[in-house]
Amino acid sequence: MNSYQGARRRLVAPNGEPSPIHWRRGFFRVWLLLSAAWIMGWAIYLLLYEMRDGFNTPGEFLSIPVVLFGPPVALLLLGFAAAWAFRGFQVEPPPDA
Repeated sequence: MNSYQGARRRLVAPNGEPSPIHWRRGFFRVWLLLSAAWIMGWAIYLLLYEMRDGFNTPGEFLSIPVVLFGPPVALLLLGFAAAWAFRGFQVEPPPDA
């Protein structure tokens, strides 16, 4: 017996029309999300790289809260941004006239 059951989401609606998915907006939002994650990752890496030599000035102690609290806050924002990005694939219903 074949265990393949087919796609979960149909690309064609039962009435023969294409399934309403807004591909361009959805993939643009996913690209923005991945770009922001890339930038945040490099920013944290560069902060840690600068901290390896120790602290030379009192102002460098401000990087400690950024390194400690930055990643959890960034992960929370990344979750909100992921929900926003995946909502971009939904087609908005036409306004009632």
